[in-house]
Amino acid sequence: MPGSSVSRRHLLGAALLAGLRPRSLAAAAARVVVEDWRGQRLGANGVPAGWRAYETPGGHPRYDFTVVDDHGRRALDLRSADDHSTIAHELKVDLKATPMLEWSWKVVTLPAGADLRKKAASDATGHIFVIWPRFPEMLRSRLIGYVWDPSLPAGTIVPSAKTGTVTFVIVHSGRAGLGAWHDERRDVAADYLRLYGEKPPAPRAVALSIDTNDTRAPAEALFGSIAFAAP
Repeated sequence: MPGSSVSRRHLLGAALLAGLRPRSLAAAAARVVVEDWRGQRLGANGVPAGWRAYETPGGHPRYDFTVVDDHGRRALDLRSADDHSTIAHELKVDLKATPMLEWSWKVVTLPAGADLRKKAASDATGHIFVIWPRFPEMLRSRLIGYVWDPSLPAGTIVPSAKTGTVTFVIVHSGRAGLGAWHDERRDVAADYLRLYGEKPPAPRAVALSIDTNDTRAPAEALFGSIAFAAP
């Protein structure tokens, strides 16, 4: 009968929705997008909308940042010469569910003479931080920075030569691969446990930074999408 057919269709539709909804919610919960730049105005300069300046002592920031389209990929282009510019984006993420930091970047220029092990040359091209603020922030916060270094081997751990709050993890090394896009994936929870000997609390922010105020050498890097994902 027609009525029975309609009822069966409704029941089938409800069953499909019931079956799909948990998987859809699980998929959404398994990835937290921090930024993909698609909501930013193309050509916008300076500190992007939704981000804030993150001052560093003696940084002399210029925020020479531009939202660009790089062959169809939205990105933030970071440039620096004799300044240290950092921006931060607030974050709500559960590292138990989504411990993997995913980002894409294209490093164009490495600052000549940079060496993170030396205070007088502690510079880096565009890099990304995960931040755990702790009071007092300048003394007790914890920041893990993922860096492309001119010479230190990938996997090297480098405590900052300038502040006890920052530890760098070298992700790439040398000139091979410069000028090309790379997709990265790091287990932030595992890195935190390895560096600090305890399971991580929820981070409060991510930051993008470019630093050449010691070497005064030019540097440039582009960042694409940034997200946290399930293992």
